[in-house]
Amino acid sequence: MTSYRPARVGELIQAELAQLLLKELKDPRLELTTISHVEVAPDFHHARVYISRMGSAEDQENALAGFQRATGFIRGRLGKRLKLRYVPKLEFVIDTGIAYGVRISSILNELVPQEQDDDPET
Repeated sequence: MTSYRPARVGELIQAELAQLLLKELKDPRLELTTISHVEVAPDFHHARVYISRMGSAEDQENALAGFQRATGFIRGRLGKRLKLRYVPKLEFVIDTGIAYGVRISSILNELVPQEQDDDPET
């Protein structure tokens, strides 16, 4: 039987990280960054945090470095806000799924013929 608790804890961590990002993390590298989702290990000792950052690959890497630098601060805040026995170690990774989806969407848009506005029969 699969436990849903890691998924619920991941959602709680994601919500708290979003609040921290809005109100407490002042690193300019983290601007335009969102928390896509959080995967928590079944033993709750590790959590993988997927981040998405608008901009170039360099901007994404800078955002990743900003989160890695703030990991201790973030874990401390999570420990105070969440009622967990153990605050998981956080691993930040760039979520490439969104960029991949945008790329696929643009390719599909190029393949679909455009409607012609000046054709009265359509």
